[in-house]
Amino acid sequence: SASGVRWLNLDRPREADRQWLEQEFGFHPLAIEDVASRIQRPKLDAYDEYLFIVLHFAIYDKVTKRLLTDELDIFVGPDFLITLPDRPLPAIASLFERYAQNDELRESVFSKGTGYLLYKIVDTGVDASFPMLRRMGEKLDQLEDDIFEGRSAEIVRDISEAKQEIINFRRIVRPMRAVLRDLERTKQRYLADELDIYFDDITDAAERIWDVLENYKEVVEALEDSNESVLSHRLNDSLRVLTAVSVMLLPLTLIASIFGMNVEVPGEGDFAAFWAVMAVMAVLLATLLVFFRRRGYL
Repeated sequence: SASGVRWLNLDRPREADRQWLEQEFGFHPLAIEDVASRIQRPKLDAYDEYLFIVLHFAIYDKVTKRLLTDELDIFVGPDFLITLPDRPLPAIASLFERYAQNDELRESVFSKGTGYLLYKIVDTGVDASFPMLRRMGEKLDQLEDDIFEGRSAEIVRDISEAKQEIINFRRIVRPMRAVLRDLERTKQRYLADELDIYFDDITDAAERIWDVLENYKEVVEALEDSNESVLSHRLNDSLRVLTAVSVMLLPLTLIASIFGMNVEVPGEGDFAAFWAVMAVMAVLLATLLVFFRRRGYL
């Protein structure tokens, strides 16, 4: 706390924490119920004495190497701000610790009111998305290189995972954009007029994230199409070679079948006739080989 403003950060609030919040601050039971529920959509509810905000942020799980959704519930009043993440958000936790340890920094931020503190928290959460976007962009660049370096068959799974990451990220950001626009319109309750531009910056950052994701979506779809085209081209090459080989062996098989019949044939029992037939088959094979090479089938 500083300058009459208090920030409470409760990771994974338990039942006792929720009961204490309801008794201490008089929060509406429906808002407390929303805190208990972990499947809330991003939203902003304006009560007479405070705002209740639900935000979703993307976090990268290094263990599972997957993009996860983290919910952050926020109560904002004239002299208090309470953050309730359902799991520790590294960016928010780091900001909280920085304010807790630096009295001068805490005083400079808290003295501007809870609206400005809310801006710092939301801005920190939104900005944490950009390193993940850069990592996704680098992954897409690597996938593009792998496709044209001849590793198309090996990266089908990687392309699918990248596509799923982008879909998950878009699912997180899409409803957030509407909430941030609502927050921009509601900010006047706890923010000085000269600080309006700060929330405009958050909205712009969210739109930039969405634009990047839209671009990544188009890129990964193009990479998927390119990879499928490369695989199809290689399959066509294999089929073309196999077809050419089959056509080359077909007349040889016909000749061998004719002279292998259980009936009398010209040259039967003649050792020289055997070599003559073999010579004809060799000449025919060489002729077909030259023909297919010139036509580009082999």
